[in-house]
Parts: sequence; C-alpha cells; structure tokens
Amino acid sequence: MDTALLVKALGGLFAIMNPFVALPMFLSLTAGYDAARQRSTAVRVALYSLVMAVVVMIGGTAVLGFFGVSVNDFRVAGGIVLMTIALGMLGGGNTAHSGTPAEQEHQQKQAAVGDVSFYPLTFPMILGPGTITTIIVFSGQAHGPAGYAAVGVALLVVLALLAAVLWFAPTIGHHMSQTMRVIMTRLMGMILAAIAVGMVVAGLEGLIPSPAG
Repeated sequence: MDTALLVKALGGLFAIMNPFVALPMFLSLTAGYDAARQRSTAVRVALYSLVMAVVVMIGGTAVLGFFGVSVNDFRVAGGIVLMTIALGMLGGGNTAHSGTPAEQEHQQKQAAVGDVSFYPLTFPMILGPGTITTIIVFSGQAHGPAGYAAVGVALLVVLALLAAVLWFAPTIGHHMSQTMRVIMTRLMGMILAAIAVGMVVAGLEGLIPSPAG
C-alpha cells in the first residue's frame, strides 16, 4: 500500500468531510426525530456517502477524460475550489456543510416532510463539490492497486468515523462546546488551505514545462 498517499488522502478527506463540523447541521435537521430514527438516518448517510464516494473514485477520472480535462487541469481548478472553502472555514462563514441561508431554509422544510439522509446530509453536505474534487485528485495520484488501496482505506476510515459520530450525535453534541467547534473548524480550514496550495502547485508543475526540460 502507498503509505504516503494514504496519509495525504486521510488528512485531506478528514479535513473536507469532517464529521464534527457537519454534526451541528445533522442535529438541527434531525431534531424532531426519536433516537431510533436519528440513528437509522446516520446509517443511511454513511452508506449513501460510501456509494457516492466509490462512484466518484472509480468514474471521476473517466468523466474528466470525456470532457477533455486532464487531472492536472482539475488539480488547479479543484485547488481553487478547496481554497475558497478553506477561507470560508477560517473566516467563520463556511457554507461547505451548512449551505447558504436559502439552502438552509429549504433543508429545514425537507426535514419536516421527508427523509434528509441523502439530501441534504449526504449531498451536498458530506459529498459536496469539495469532497468530490478531493477524491478525484487523490484518485488521479494513485498508481496501480497500491495507490487505489490507499485512497480506498482513507475513505473507509473517514466514513467509519462519520458513521460513529452521527450514531452518537446527541451525546457528542451535548459535550462538544461551541468553542471546540470553532477551533476545529479553523484548524481544518488551515489544513485544507495547505492541501489546496499543494494541489494547485502540483497541477501547475504538470501543466507548465520545466525550464530545464
């Protein structure tokens, strides 16, 4: 297994999918549910996220090729998207997990009348543009079975943590102070910004010929 890629993918996926950052929205949307329904929703969110992540991991590069977009092109564009999200997290105005005010209003209406496990909890909260970008970029860096295994293991670890956090959401939410949530959001924003810079630099290095060459 590609250990270096595993560590990078684990850090990047945790930063963008951070279940602790998504926790407040999960609790808000499931506030009227009893414990059994809340936990069944948590399980469905984890399963839907796994299915979507695997589809993106397997088919993402092929889709880029269909549109004539190289992995390096996507690294630069994806890095810019991730930097935008990271700056929002650092500034306290992150909408990667909560959505815009209009989207939040629609999400609350959806919670009142139907199931919220796929929309909006899985998409776009957990598997939004930033997560999709991250998965495609790391999959593009995978070389052979060892590389794909590393990205796959990183996904499974993060999704297992997501399932555990959402399963115990009421207990964790009760003990997790607002200060801790803010600190974690800022920290993950900084990590995500660093990953975004790395993506853009790697993409530009692939697109722009070296003077020595």
